[in-house]
Amino acid sequence: MKTSLRILIPVVLIGLVVLFFQNYQSNQRYASTSITPSDTVKEIQRLFGMNIDSLEIVSASIQNNENLGEILSKYNVSAQKIAQLASLPKEIFNVRALKVNKPYTILHEKDSLKSAKSFVYQPNAIDYVILHLDDSVSVEEGHHPVDTIRNTISGIIETSLYNSMMDAGANPQLVNELADVYAWEVDFFGLQTGDSYKLIYDTYEVNGEFAGLGNIQAGIFNHMGEDHYAFMYDQGEGREYFDEVGNSLRKTFLKTPLKFTRISSRFSYSRLHPVLKIRRPHLGVDYAAPRGTPVRAVGSGRVTKAAYSGGAGHMVKIQHNSNYISGYLHLSGYGKGIKKGASVQQGQVIGYVGSTGLSTGPHLDFRFWKNGRAVNPLSIDPPSASPIREELKAEFSDHKDFWTEQLSYIQLPTIEKDMLATTEEAE
Repeated sequence: MKTSLRILIPVVLIGLVVLFFQNYQSNQRYASTSITPSDTVKEIQRLFGMNIDSLEIVSASIQNNENLGEILSKYNVSAQKIAQLASLPKEIFNVRALKVNKPYTILHEKDSLKSAKSFVYQPNAIDYVILHLDDSVSVEEGHHPVDTIRNTISGIIETSLYNSMMDAGANPQLVNELADVYAWEVDFFGLQTGDSYKLIYDTYEVNGEFAGLGNIQAGIFNHMGEDHYAFMYDQGEGREYFDEVGNSLRKTFLKTPLKFTRISSRFSYSRLHPVLKIRRPHLGVDYAAPRGTPVRAVGSGRVTKAAYSGGAGHMVKIQHNSNYISGYLHLSGYGKGIKKGASVQQGQVIGYVGSTGLSTGPHLDFRFWKNGRAVNPLSIDPPSASPIREELKAEFSDHKDFWTEQLSYIQLPTIEKDMLATTEEAE
């Protein structure tokens, strides 16, 4: 027994010494690097792909009449560096293009000077631009990881398409997208109670938050008992919508309302008026042409105005569908049968070049409106009206069959269907 104790005690003492030495080394290792055991599993914080462990974060949004220089000067960024920002590639970042209410983030040092290390501007929920403000100024584009979510929606119209889709939880932008898809198929000013729709469409999410509307993949709109199908498909000319037999839902506009002409003045929000000698918007394109040159309707539609209209002179306006209106100003006269309410066909002569109203010489001022807003006629990309090409018909047929089946799984709201049945019985 005594012999065993004499052997055991030294062993225990040696073990204690070893444990103490290991613990001492371990403590010294942690102390020398200022790391605690819990820090070894702590992830380095990152924002917009940057290490922000040692930085303060300030988030705000662009205010009215606020410029980048005013923002950065509050964070110890020199006037020289601010001036350098103007030389950055404008296709990536334009210092003059900051938009009110768009968010930005400042990353600055944790000191009394709060010196900015980076400025991050987010023009939308997906993209961002980083201005690095360290030793030298540089710019970097970035994009948040985006998830594409497939959605369905359906409804029966009681009062309006907008109200129906809002009740179904749609984003307001989706209403406009649907109207664009069916702009040439459905008269949205003539919708009837009981018209219905089913859509399959995509939305984008960033970190689980809505980040934008994607494409409508397929849809069916029942108007006055007739089904109108729409299938998105690209046959090499860009994404278009086609019906169930492969005809394009979009009808093209003529590129110009005159056959032989030249542009004498372009669309502008600030043009020196040749008569008034003041700057004001010119929301159209002027085509110089001899007096009496025939002016053609760029698309089929209905004449909503054919009359003298002040500075516009003799003017014709044509409603093409629910979304598009074209206007023809300074005419010398009108084409045969052109009056308010008349139907016109694409290419039909609706008037003749003149110089009536506020005009310095013969020309046509051509204007275009989309959803009530003036747009640059030269920026309108006339949609292809080409049907599905012969060699792609089999592939399109499979594509159409797939989406038709998916649409068949979508049910119309039961309550609204019951209400509609009751209404029909009452009639």
